[in-house]
Amino acid sequence: MTLIHDEPERFASSALEGFCDIHSHLVHPVRGGAVRATETPQGKVALVIGGGSGHYPAFGGYVGVGLADATVAGDVFASPSTESVARICRQAHRGGGIVLGFGNYAGDVLNFGAAATRLRDEGIDVRVIAVTDDVASAPRETPALRRGVAGDVPVFKIAGAAAEAGLSLDEVERLAQLANARTQSFGIAFSGCTLPGASAPLFTVEKGMVAVGLGIHGEPGIRDETAMPAKDLANLLVEPLLAERPEGASGRAAVLLNGLGATKYEELFVLWTHVARRLRGAGLTLVQPEVGEFVTSLDMAGCSLTITWLDEELEPLWLAPAHGAAFRRGHVEPRAVAGKPVERDEEAPRFPPASDASRESARRACAIVERLAAVLADAEEELGRIDAVAGDGDHGQGMRRGSFAAAEGARKALAAGAGAGSLLAHAGDRWADTAGGTSGAIWGLLLRGFGTALGDEAGVDAAAASRGMIAAREAVMTLGRAKPGDKTLVDALVPFVDALEAEVTRGAGLRDAWDKAAEAATRAAEETAKLTPRLGRARPLAAKSIGHPDAGAVSLALCARTVGDVLKAG
Repeated sequence: MTLIHDEPERFASSALEGFCDIHSHLVHPVRGGAVRATETPQGKVALVIGGGSGHYPAFGGYVGVGLADATVAGDVFASPSTESVARICRQAHRGGGIVLGFGNYAGDVLNFGAAATRLRDEGIDVRVIAVTDDVASAPRETPALRRGVAGDVPVFKIAGAAAEAGLSLDEVERLAQLANARTQSFGIAFSGCTLPGASAPLFTVEKGMVAVGLGIHGEPGIRDETAMPAKDLANLLVEPLLAERPEGASGRAAVLLNGLGATKYEELFVLWTHVARRLRGAGLTLVQPEVGEFVTSLDMAGCSLTITWLDEELEPLWLAPAHGAAFRRGHVEPRAVAGKPVERDEEAPRFPPASDASRESARRACAIVERLAAVLADAEEELGRIDAVAGDGDHGQGMRRGSFAAAEGARKALAAGAGAGSLLAHAGDRWADTAGGTSGAIWGLLLRGFGTALGDEAGVDAAAASRGMIAAREAVMTLGRAKPGDKTLVDALVPFVDALEAEVTRGAGLRDAWDKAAEAATRAAEETAKLTPRLGRARPLAAKSIGHPDAGAVSLALCARTVGDVLKAG
């Protein structure tokens, strides 16, 4: 259990503050992350890495010479927001372009990808590296669906060394992609982890059993097996990775045995003796192997094994000098201290002129967002329970935080005279930036898409609401990449929008049309219990998910009903 914390909501930010203070010679704190505290030459490619908190030493421990230039930290097990990623990238950029590195999780893919698009629009060349090393999460034939675990470390180490050597953006990207393609991991767990402030772990492992193929965001394994001696555990970890050996690989390999947070180093050393013997027996030469904690999962007990199959290009980069808080190799010449980044205070939002009708609709929209925040706060525990079946259990927490921030943003926008479209768009941005993660990004897209389509020139009637929801659906499906049948929020969103459009076309008013659409969304959310997940964290745990509805679909239906209740009340 995570026992030391103040307010659970501040756990990630407090941990980041403490990390930056103790390692002030290596990193400077910035809002939502950290950047190198040493001078970086102009023209160098910047490597910016990140993801959710709860994985230390990933990701802040890998900022430094020969490693990353900056890290972006989301909340515990939640992706940082698009805004945070873009802002920290601007601070790290030195004119040579940016490589963005993160584990292949839906929220990170969405937020880092959206940030990359935003930065490219500003004229900054950005390349994206989603690490896909976990062999338990997808078959060998579909590597792009695999999630990232401790393979982040060799991939980022190699990319950081390439950037430090002054290679071009094209070359850094190519070598990082090569390292990713030649890196595989497999993990096991003896117990689940507990989120700060939670009373129970995200999953449990029965006594005398071991969970096989776990995820680092608290996802349970894909199967359970009877506990076994260290020698047999070593074979359990090694065999799936040897089966992934690339054709023509020389046999020289970087190997990491990674503790997940609550497994003692002595235990890892015992396991390593058997792992090393098995790998060497298979003809491998172990090049600067590492044993320790590299990518953890709060207080999870367990470990993962990672192999990077080296070649004449990758090996020198794996061995190159580096100096970060959690990874040091060779000798790094002292660097001059860089000035602390100057961060501007957030400016009060400004909004375009709005008609009287739109401002009146904004008042109603603000009341709706405030009601959503209250309802989602009450539903936090239940939504978390649903999400924990095949996910990490943080959906309720994220929805509560995001909606609370959205309500606060809506109130400020209303006070500033915003119209309905601008108010909802601003509320969506606040939701996304505060909640982070997949659901935060999606709700940000949904509200911004809806608000943008509405505009500020007229009030909101049934036809405008239908147009807004069609735009919101397109925004979510385009960037989120989910389709009906994938067992996501989209499975409730599409029927909702279809029903709303059909009712409006038949001439129904907003209240009646919305009520019918909310009913359609509720039925569709319930029907997701029959589906097998095809995207996101639940996909590797399809068997456990069947029979349980998708948390995102359930929460969307709940929100649709809540809006309907407010509309009925006038």
